[in-house]
Amino acid sequence: MTTTAAAHPPASGAAFPSGKAPEPTDENIWLEEIYGEEQLAWVREQNARTEDLLEDADYAALESRILEVLDSTDKIAMVGKHGDWYYNFWRDGKNPKGLWRRTTWESYRSGSPEWDVLLDVDALAAAEGEEWVFHGANFLRPAPGEAHRLALLALSPDGGDANRYREFDVETRTFADPASGGFDLPTAKGNASWLDRDTLLVATTAEELPMTSSSYARTAVRLPRGGSLSKAERIFEIPEDHMMALVAHDSTPGYERTFAMDWISFFNKNTSVLQDGSWVVIDAPTDVNLSVHREWLLFRPQGDWHVNGTTYGAGSLLAAKFDDYLAGSSELAVLFTPDARTSLQSWSWTRNFLLLNLLQDVSSEIRVLDPERPGTDSAWAFTLLDACPPLHDVNAYAVDDEDDAGDSEDDGTGGIVPVPEGEAPGAGNDFWLVATGFTTPSTLTRGTLRRSGEGVVSEHEVIRTSPSYFDDSAYEVQQHFAVSDDGTRVPYFQVASKDLVLDGQNPTQLSGYGGFEVSRTPSYSGAIGRAWLERRTDAATDETDAHTRGGVYVVANIRGGGEYGPSWHRAALQEKRHRAYEDFAAVARDLVSRGVTSRERLGCVGGSNGGLLVGNMLTRYPELFGAVSCGVPLLDMRRYTKLSAGYSWIAEYGDPDVAEEWEFIRTFSPYHLLRDGVEYPETFIWTATSDDRVGPVQARKMAARMQAMGIPNVWFHEALEGGHAGASDNRQAAALQSRSQHFLWRSLAGRSEG
Repeated sequence: MTTTAAAHPPASGAAFPSGKAPEPTDENIWLEEIYGEEQLAWVREQNARTEDLLEDADYAALESRILEVLDSTDKIAMVGKHGDWYYNFWRDGKNPKGLWRRTTWESYRSGSPEWDVLLDVDALAAAEGEEWVFHGANFLRPAPGEAHRLALLALSPDGGDANRYREFDVETRTFADPASGGFDLPTAKGNASWLDRDTLLVATTAEELPMTSSSYARTAVRLPRGGSLSKAERIFEIPEDHMMALVAHDSTPGYERTFAMDWISFFNKNTSVLQDGSWVVIDAPTDVNLSVHREWLLFRPQGDWHVNGTTYGAGSLLAAKFDDYLAGSSELAVLFTPDARTSLQSWSWTRNFLLLNLLQDVSSEIRVLDPERPGTDSAWAFTLLDACPPLHDVNAYAVDDEDDAGDSEDDGTGGIVPVPEGEAPGAGNDFWLVATGFTTPSTLTRGTLRRSGEGVVSEHEVIRTSPSYFDDSAYEVQQHFAVSDDGTRVPYFQVASKDLVLDGQNPTQLSGYGGFEVSRTPSYSGAIGRAWLERRTDAATDETDAHTRGGVYVVANIRGGGEYGPSWHRAALQEKRHRAYEDFAAVARDLVSRGVTSRERLGCVGGSNGGLLVGNMLTRYPELFGAVSCGVPLLDMRRYTKLSAGYSWIAEYGDPDVAEEWEFIRTFSPYHLLRDGVEYPETFIWTATSDDRVGPVQARKMAARMQAMGIPNVWFHEALEGGHAGASDNRQAAALQSRSQHFLWRSLAGRSEG
């Protein structure tokens, strides 16, 4: 069957009259009713068809092996410190929805912690008849001398972004009774922050409070214990066409402040602080990211920032004293300046030091800055943390910056004051160090920072190492650079067997994202190792045949991401979006030209914005790929602003309702780029009904249109829960990953195994 011409936009070069762009005819708009009976019947029919194809004996074995990784009880239980306790959320085969639990430092350090279970989410779901998904806890700061006791727990009924916030007492292991004044906020998008024991600051869309065009909270209220949201005092409000409102209270002793944020768009916001009962906007361009730590105010501009004749480059990090800056001082200290190879990814404060997590050609570097000592290359002296092997991702962040820091000086001889055996370090200047690589299982280290005569020194102790889930010693990681259409060098990681044969016959999975300044860095995945790198078949074939060898896994660091900072991201914004797709296509061609793979053996995979990426590979570069796995994707870029949270991404993609902007948006709208007479790769489109961020309807419509056009080998699957992640527990995650991996393997390595 062939779609009508009206379903497609005008040919390239045709112009719309100035003003609002018309919408092309959409024969599948009926699928936009997410929970309609007819629509879900279509979903169930598609699911059955796809499951009949994919869920064979090999799939079952693969799902079991991936689930074994996800349910492993040997994986690192990451913890967060609150007071004297270390908290963890844990899922495994016995607890698919998870346990929220805690332990002491001595117990955690022992290697066999004794866990104090605070909440069994599986038991809660069974008792209340709701499929709860745990989304975190926000503690009330206790009074001096008291322990952390009250927390707001965020629980999603389906894994989506909308949460129900419920007050929980960790000592009694019970939820506070709303009838007795306990906080229990209806399920909605938004946030909640403790102002004090009896007051919350809440931004929400619940109880008919207004929402923005992006479906997020438009107002914030001050909610007293026992009060209702609808009657609570409104303290902050933003225009409807802005993205969302947030409100938060910083309860750091001596630095108590209340903040409100007007997110105008995804990359632009105004931050205000409450002073003498009025909101005072912190004077900075809306594209400058702000953060506060005690007396310090930090700035990271997304674009060049001009202040009193000085230009501070995009991606730099600047500091000022908070009170001085609000009083009108424009004195800024430069803490980091990016270069062509190095970018700032994140930062974290210990009590006395600032940790900078950097990438240099997508490999980690960590600097420790000391505000008390002037530097030469930056305003504050810095020391490199010797903990970053090449082609690895290493991140440092504070354990608890408010704990007693103890003595941060040296012992008088330049040495480090030792920590007594068995005692917790002075946590105020302690940091966690998490290191991982494609073939290096994650390691958790705890370090302590102290000043010495030569700068800042640290001592480290390895606390946990994740087990290996595949024979990682058989593989090696290489970094290569492809050249994009405009001459830009684009890095990519290649993970393959050490005896890789460059004969073009290796099944190769190319992954990417390329948006929202998100960086794709090296990361260990037992699932990828088992499902792809060491994947084999039992076919009796020649040793050089693809069936007897494992796959090659490739991650492309294309523009639109954050690997080289804001400039790398902005190089693929809106009308420059094609640069991201040209970069990805350049990596695909480079893999073929180097003899790693061929078109028949090359597949690509991406989710969310990465789904849009591979959707463009499908429609713009079908000659480069043998298979495409497209997850929770944006695909209909004409209507994306009207679906779920899509309106919030106009800053990234542009506004399709504006004729001039639809002119460039339609060039990367896969739903409108499908053409008759094209040989498309085999395609698997997957999504989740409960995804309230992108939503399932763009995936539905793309699959329906492709099938109606008679395009062969188009498969669709929609999980009925799991939110934007596509899975709310390990079994769902294993099924999701197994379908995608099994589809790609069948398509690229041959079908004889199925």
